[in-house]
Amino acid sequence: MINLSKRLPFRGIEKQLTVAYSSAPKEQHDEFKALNLYKVKGAETPRRIPRKTPVFAPRTTQMAVDQDWGSVWPGPRSFHPASVPLPVRQGFTEKGAPIPDKYANAELMKIPNFLHLTPPVIKRQCEALKKFCTPWPAALDSAEKIQQHFPLEITSSDYCHSSPSIRDPMARIVTLRFKLSSLHLESRAKDKFLRLVGDKYVKDTDTVTIVTDRCPLRKQNLDYAMYLLTALYHESKKVEPWEELKSEADMETYIWENNASKQAVEKIFSVAAEQVPNIEQYSQAVTDYMNEGENDYTISKYGLSVRDLLNLPQPIN
Repeated sequence: MINLSKRLPFRGIEKQLTVAYSSAPKEQHDEFKALNLYKVKGAETPRRIPRKTPVFAPRTTQMAVDQDWGSVWPGPRSFHPASVPLPVRQGFTEKGAPIPDKYANAELMKIPNFLHLTPPVIKRQCEALKKFCTPWPAALDSAEKIQQHFPLEITSSDYCHSSPSIRDPMARIVTLRFKLSSLHLESRAKDKFLRLVGDKYVKDTDTVTIVTDRCPLRKQNLDYAMYLLTALYHESKKVEPWEELKSEADMETYIWENNASKQAVEKIFSVAAEQVPNIEQYSQAVTDYMNEGENDYTISKYGLSVRDLLNLPQPIN
């Protein structure tokens, strides 16, 4: 029995506790084992035997010659050298050094590839999609008929590049093209339409081009382009009250049908201007002379048209 009422140093208490514990009856050793805080010499811990992972041969060495490539590379993925049976090389090296091969080549892994779009795979996919398509109309057998029935041409672009995001801001841009003649506007509405579109109209091809890129999504830019076309069409056909007060002196261009030249022709021939022979060439020559100004071409064209209109002999060069 240890008397703990006395104040003993800590080391003395530790020694007495150790002696009392070791001098306990033998039957208690079976129930309570001795606490050993020190490493016992001679006790060895068994080492774990590392398990080696078997290294298999590359898949390319096991492929058959007639291997179905669509099953090997069914979709877009990063480049894997063990699956591509091609001696692909890429990378910049010093002069005279060979180009790095496909193994452990970061340049091949960080760029997009089209190994999943080989010609046989594309043909197989087209055959699968063919049942969802309708045949091309037999009546649309020429570009003129296609232009007549489908006058709008909508163009957009998709981009594929190496980037943290698959979305490119340039893909939102939508281009809308159509021929001005497909709108069937009268002369007054056509003049107003051309003033509204400005430099977006090309006279040589009679084409109007509208490019929209204000919205963040392609669908929104397409809707905006269709809205602009609708607004331009209806605004050009609208007639304001002040437009009715516009006189011939206020016209921006010379219109032969509204001028005294037409009346003079009808007075000379005593018939309607539409019934006079060669009247189209004469009216066009007068219009070009008044709109483009006086030059050698317009003067020569006007003189020849007057001789044809009055049935006079042509000048001898």
